[in-house]
Amino acid sequence: MPIKSFQGARAQVKKSVRKLFVRDIMCQKLVVFRPEQTIHEVMEYFIQHRISGGPVVDQSGQLIGIISEADCMRQISDSRYFNMPILDRAVANFMTKEVETIESSKSIFEAASLFFKSKRRRFPVMENRRLVGQISRKDVVIAALKMKSQSWR
Repeated sequence: MPIKSFQGARAQVKKSVRKLFVRDIMCQKLVVFRPEQTIHEVMEYFIQHRISGGPVVDQSGQLIGIISEADCMRQISDSRYFNMPILDRAVANFMTKEVETIESSKSIFEAASLFFKSKRRRFPVMENRRLVGQISRKDVVIAALKMKSQSWR
């Protein structure tokens, strides 16, 4: 004779998965640069803070560019070719002025897609046209690792 279960239907517990946004994983403590700083100062900051780039802001804090190790390498190479020292020249001469940004309200999946489609290693994060942080490829990878036990949305 079969055994009948008297436990009844088991309740299904659904985990509430919180969607991760750029604002949740971005770096908020930024090293920012001014356009009048020398490239020598910037390279020292790169070494001292173990970073490979950062946003360039004007006196009012508005994003006007981004400076990276790649920008520095390009100029070092050019200076050798033209036999001209560059270390005392201003960041404004080397920075990338056409800056790609990302909104803080984007999901990490949208950020991953943006990184995949571009060759950028970092994006300044904007909120209401104001610089609020920076996100890197590494930030997205770390967030994805933390999400591995959840369902991805």
